[in-house]
Amino acid sequence: MWSPEREAEAPAGGDPAGLLPPEWEEDEERMSFLFSAFKRSREVNSTDWDSKMGFWAPLVLSHSRRQGVVRLRLRDLQEAFQRKGSVPLGLATVLQDLLRRGELQRESDFMASVDSSWISWGVGVFLLKPLKWTLSNMLGDNKVPAEEVLVAMELLKEKAEEVYRLYQNSPLSSHPVVALSELSTLCVGSCPDERTFYLVLLQLQKEKRVTVLEQNGEKIVKFARGPHAKVSPVNDVDVGVYQLMQSEQLLSRKVESLSQEAERCKEEARRACRAGKKQLALRSLKAKQRTEKRIEALHAKLDTVQGILDRIYASQTDQMVFNAYQAGVGALKLSMKDVTVEKAESLVDQIQELCDTQDEVSQTLAGGVTNGLDFDSEELEKELDILLQDTTKEPLDLLENPPETFYTNSVPNPRISDAELEAELEKLSLSEGGLVPSSKSPRRQLEPTL
Repeated sequence: MWSPEREAEAPAGGDPAGLLPPEWEEDEERMSFLFSAFKRSREVNSTDWDSKMGFWAPLVLSHSRRQGVVRLRLRDLQEAFQRKGSVPLGLATVLQDLLRRGELQRESDFMASVDSSWISWGVGVFLLKPLKWTLSNMLGDNKVPAEEVLVAMELLKEKAEEVYRLYQNSPLSSHPVVALSELSTLCVGSCPDERTFYLVLLQLQKEKRVTVLEQNGEKIVKFARGPHAKVSPVNDVDVGVYQLMQSEQLLSRKVESLSQEAERCKEEARRACRAGKKQLALRSLKAKQRTEKRIEALHAKLDTVQGILDRIYASQTDQMVFNAYQAGVGALKLSMKDVTVEKAESLVDQIQELCDTQDEVSQTLAGGVTNGLDFDSEELEKELDILLQDTTKEPLDLLENPPETFYTNSVPNPRISDAELEAELEKLSLSEGGLVPSSKSPRRQLEPTL
């Protein structure tokens, strides 16, 4: 919320995000109660105390989260929560309660709990504490001064996780060691000021996910390899790789600078040639050739450095794969610890024996109960044959004794050939047309049936 860089931009009052509770504008009586001061002790009226605390404590933290900050001061909160010219009188008590519960922590106390010797401004924080806060501590007064910087611990942990994910998803994660200045540039969008950035690093350091070291006047940060892994101390290999990375960047910048110089010499030679100054053009071309030779030499060195770095990265990948294989073999050995071929064969035999026993039991249960009746299988088969023979005879009897027909004046229906049917059809067609059929046409007298 407050920082040296943003103090001039602090809002004069009101909630910048416009996300205050509904009763803020609707319930005048309740807001008058919430803006009043707390009683000296909760024991006087615990209901009123808890009601106020339940309103302001979450609001303070949610306001800081919306602002994207982890550092807050009483003065800034009083300005942010002004309402119709009134300032909440109980915010100091709310901050005291949050400090007591550990949801807030004084910035100086947090820094003292972690090794912050690498922070250049760490000493200044202790020396520049407000005199009022120092005297209050000496006299045993726990009131929170308006200028005292407090840290929201839960928000700081969230911010630390955000920065760690940001690093993991960036090209800087190709090697665990990175310059502090490069990391600071990467986190500009997440950390609004330098102090927040340092607090985030301290939190990551407290979680053993980063370690910070000063090397030749420059601070370097080493990250843990995995999200759940702990960072190891910076060793000579890390320093050597970091120096190689710095050399690569330096050589790349030098090559780019010389390339621009060679292009400039070429342009000067072109202008001199147009102006008819042959000697000047020759000198510019010679300078261009010398620069190009230097570029070739630098390119050779750059290729060597990049080759070494590529081998280092490949070896790190190989080491990760080897560790994964080793962990897999260990897990497999552990899971197969009590399993042998002999035990497996014995288990299969036992299963087969149990299956055979189960089959015998099933057969015994199926054939063992006959309700006291003994049946001869041969007699049963003879009876079945008789039934089958009777079944085959039934269709023949039906054919021999056809059912009586109840038609009167019925005439047997002899077979009629196709030729006769066609002639009959032709006769019908001629009759419909009014023509008399020929006597030669085959005719068949059909008697109607009643």
